[in-house]
Amino acid sequence: MDFFCYHRDRADSLALRMELLEDHWSYMDGFAQEMIARGPTVEGDDGSDGDGGDDGAPTGSVHILTLPDAAAARTFAFEEPGYQAGVYRDVMLRRWRNDIGRTMWDFPGGAPENDGYLVLALGPAATRPVADTPKVPDAAGLIAFGPLLSDDGEQWLGTIALLRAPSPDEARATAVGAEEYAEIEVHQWRFGGRS
Repeated sequence: MDFFCYHRDRADSLALRMELLEDHWSYMDGFAQEMIARGPTVEGDDGSDGDGGDDGAPTGSVHILTLPDAAAARTFAFEEPGYQAGVYRDVMLRRWRNDIGRTMWDFPGGAPENDGYLVLALGPAATRPVADTPKVPDAAGLIAFGPLLSDDGEQWLGTIALLRAPSPDEARATAVGAEEYAEIEVHQWRFGGRS
């Protein structure tokens, strides 16, 4: 089973996050074979300072991975060192389906450079069968795409996309199109892990 896990940073937790960075990476190293995608969401950096755009402060941590079951996913999410230490304000953990069928490392477009986004689109409150999930958009910048699912995998709850796009608005339009969603968040995102 595939799972989407999004740890959202608590306000003023950057120093603690950075103090635990090696612990976080070491923990994630134990799941390297299971990873589909990973990386931090960051405050927007328009690149105007000429430094390559890598100084946006982290706002969260995305991990998409394959695990045996929901219990293993909960263990993954809640034993993470930053979570244990109080870095995060909340955790979104949902089953997910890899509609592209690859990892971020297989993406032919390379790592985002100021143009990577997480689009998190939550479906309406009324449940919809998983057969009604949105189709994969025809977009060259799509890194990962798939539906958020109920624990039993029977209901569609929303859509997750990781992609390269020229702007947040274009990321939103490319990833979720004209589907009706209750809420859509767009976060700047970049590839994570050890350099």
